[in-house]
Amino acid sequence: LIFSKYSLFSGDSMGKIRTRMIKRIAFRLLELYPDQFTTDFEKNKKILEEKFSSIMYSKKIRNKIAGYITSRVSIKEQSKEF
Repeated sequence: LIFSKYSLFSGDSMGKIRTRMIKRIAFRLLELYPDQFTTDFEKNKKILEEKFSSIMYSKKIRNKIAGYITSRVSIKEQSKEF
């Protein structure tokens, strides 16, 4: 079996995959607190750590949620520019 550059098993052809839990929590936090989050990952991570430590299961999940929130906020800001 030969794997090409575009094989399903290579990391290059795959997109960003996030679990439903990460997306659900991120969307809910963005609905409830839309003005608190920014396009800065470190600030979002700190907000999650300080204010929502009770729902953060681990650093890895916190970072995934902060990254997803950062990407959603930046997409929202880009759509406002046009």
